[in-house]
Amino acid sequence: MTLFMLVAVFMLIAALMFVMPVLLRTSVRTIQAEANNEVNLTVLRDQLRELDVDLGNGLIDQAGYAVARAELEKRVASDVHSEAVLSVEPNRKRSAVLIGLTIPAVAIALYYLLGAPNSLDPATDRPPEQSAAVTPQQIDSMVAALEQKLKSNPDDVQGLEMLARSYHTQGRFRESAETYAHLVKLVPGNADLLADYADSLGMAQNKSLQGEPEKLIDLALQADPRNVKALALSGSAAFDRRDFVKAIEQWKKILTLVDPQSETAKSIAGVINEAQGLVSGATVNPQPTASAEPSPAPASSAASGAALEGQVRLDASVVKNVDPEATVFIFARAEQGPRFPLAVLRKQVKDLPVRFRLDDSMGMMPNVKLSDFPKVVVGARISTSGSATPAPGDWEGLSAPVAPGATGLSVVINARHN
Repeated sequence: MTLFMLVAVFMLIAALMFVMPVLLRTSVRTIQAEANNEVNLTVLRDQLRELDVDLGNGLIDQAGYAVARAELEKRVASDVHSEAVLSVEPNRKRSAVLIGLTIPAVAIALYYLLGAPNSLDPATDRPPEQSAAVTPQQIDSMVAALEQKLKSNPDDVQGLEMLARSYHTQGRFRESAETYAHLVKLVPGNADLLADYADSLGMAQNKSLQGEPEKLIDLALQADPRNVKALALSGSAAFDRRDFVKAIEQWKKILTLVDPQSETAKSIAGVINEAQGLVSGATVNPQPTASAEPSPAPASSAASGAALEGQVRLDASVVKNVDPEATVFIFARAEQGPRFPLAVLRKQVKDLPVRFRLDDSMGMMPNVKLSDFPKVVVGARISTSGSATPAPGDWEGLSAPVAPGATGLSVVINARHN
């Protein structure tokens, strides 16, 4: 802070050094006026002496002398400006002093009003992670300010979109949906806004995409068939109504649009895997009838030692921070190798603690199986948005690397996803 102030004072002095001398020194115009006055006075004195000589020599009478002298006195009054010049100079000096005091005062006042004086405090010079986090009260205040601003401009698209997203982040899904409803009228046919509207509306109606949200999803896909969020929501809606084939169809489209190594691709691969496992289970293991002999169960991966079994539970410190209805994804992925899940299971927070079983029958691709890898990591993630895509703020827990076939595993959800 001391160095900053020294530099600031030095710069102010340097600036004043350019201004003050000009104001303080006598101007060229003043010097010229003084020179002209001296010349005029000399000439007029000579003319007055000549007039006195002419009167003494009788060249002019007394009346003529009086007239000529009066004329000379007028010229003295009109041609000599010494008083005017003297009256100007003190004003210039006063102005110089005033400016010299005003500039630093105004500069300091403007900095404290518009600048960041607190940043000069060494106590504020610390890494971002050590600075105070934005509190929920501050977020509420910012949202309230945005609401107030939009009252005078209710059709501000950018402001409305920011407000809708803020409501969604705060869990105010009904208000978010109402704001998106206004937005899609102002910007019709926008796939992103329609998908966000469907998402908020689905969350508002008990996390269900059935009905109006699914209609909005269809409109979004009509506007942009390649919209990733709309495709993800469409697959989720189909999955919820147990149309697993449709869910797989929509989610597979996403894999052609995103980076195969991205977190989105990995998450989508996981839910596709889960849906394919459900389709396979429905086809291979139909419910036996009373009159039919149970068909032999297909060889399971348990026989090959590839199954993973254990329990997922929620740490006590996390319970109050999560919604009992939130989705929990339980998965296994290779310790080294592809990052997409090799097997995945879907539950809800209210099901925890829950026992799980992951095996090759839940594999996404026939040529990539859980049993193909010597070490895997078992994890569980709570999706706060209900989406299969990992997002900051999700809660998760991971096991140490284990060999396929391990049992008695314990996964504790106790950390935030970054």
